[in-house]
Amino acid sequence: MAPVFATSFRVLAVSVQSVGESTLAYGDTVTTVVAAVVTFVLGCVIGSFLNVVIWRVPNHISLVNPKRSFCPNCKAQIVWYDNIPIISWLVLRAKCRHCHQPISGRYPAVELLGGLAALAVVLGGAWHAYPLWMLPDLLFFAWLSIVVAFIDFDFHKILNVIIYPSIIVTLLLLVLASWGTGLWPALGRAAIAGVVLALFYLLLGFLWPGGMGMGDVKLAVLIGLNLGWLGWQQLIVGGFAAFIIGGAISGILLATKRVTIHGGIPFGPSMVIGAWIGILFGMPIAQAYLQTVGLA
Repeated sequence: MAPVFATSFRVLAVSVQSVGESTLAYGDTVTTVVAAVVTFVLGCVIGSFLNVVIWRVPNHISLVNPKRSFCPNCKAQIVWYDNIPIISWLVLRAKCRHCHQPISGRYPAVELLGGLAALAVVLGGAWHAYPLWMLPDLLFFAWLSIVVAFIDFDFHKILNVIIYPSIIVTLLLLVLASWGTGLWPALGRAAIAGVVLALFYLLLGFLWPGGMGMGDVKLAVLIGLNLGWLGWQQLIVGGFAAFIIGGAISGILLATKRVTIHGGIPFGPSMVIGAWIGILFGMPIAQAYLQTVGLA
C-alpha cells in the first residue's frame, strides 16, 4: 500500500514543482486541465489498487502475495490487459475471461471514484481551497476515505491495521505541509482538533452504547488532524455534516430495509463524506452561516 502511495506523491510533487504554485490557478486553464486529466487517470489506477485493499485486508489476505490480482471465483490470475481500470470491465462485458462469472460493477465504480476523488483534490488546490502543499496529504486521505468507507459498509469495521499507519502517514504529511507553507501553528491546531474530535466521539459512545464504536473514535483522530490543519471552521462544518449525512444514509437504508432500527448502520462512510464537505466547502459554508446570523 505504502509504495503505491509514495510513487503517486512523487509524481504529483514533480508536477506541482514544474508548473509552480503561481501557475496552478483557476485562471490558468491549460495547466489546470492538464493537471486534472493526469490526476484523474492516476486516481483511477490507484482506485484499482484500492479494490484490492478493500477485498483483501478484511479477508486477511496479503497485499503482496499473490502479487497479481485473481478472480475470487476460479482463482485465475488476471493478466495486465484485463486489469486496465474501467476499460477492461467494459471490454470483458463485466465477466471473468476464464470462468465467465459476473464481475461486480463496484470494481469500476471504485476505480472511477478514485479518479474523481483525486481530481477533486487537485481542483480544490487549483482554486485555492487550501495550499498546494496539502495535496499529498489530501490525496492520501481521499484514497484512504474510499477504503475506510467501503470496508465499514461491508463489514461494519474500521480496521486498526489501516487506521494506525494512516495516522502516522498523515502526521508526516502535515509536517511536510507546515514546512512548505511555514504554517507551523496549523500543525498544533491539527493535533488539538484530532484529540478534541476523538473525545467527542468517545463521549457519544458512552452516551449512546452501540451507536459509536472505537473504530469511529480512531477515525475521528484522522479526520480531526486533516480538518484541524485547515482551520476550525472546516472542522466544525465537517464534523456537523457527518451527522446530517449519517441521518440521510440511515433513512435510505431503513426505507429500503437494508438495516433495522436496532443497529447495523455503519457511520464511517458518513464521517468521511462529512470530512470532505468540510475540506472543500467548510470555509464558504461557515462564512455564509455567519453572515446569515449577522456575525460576519
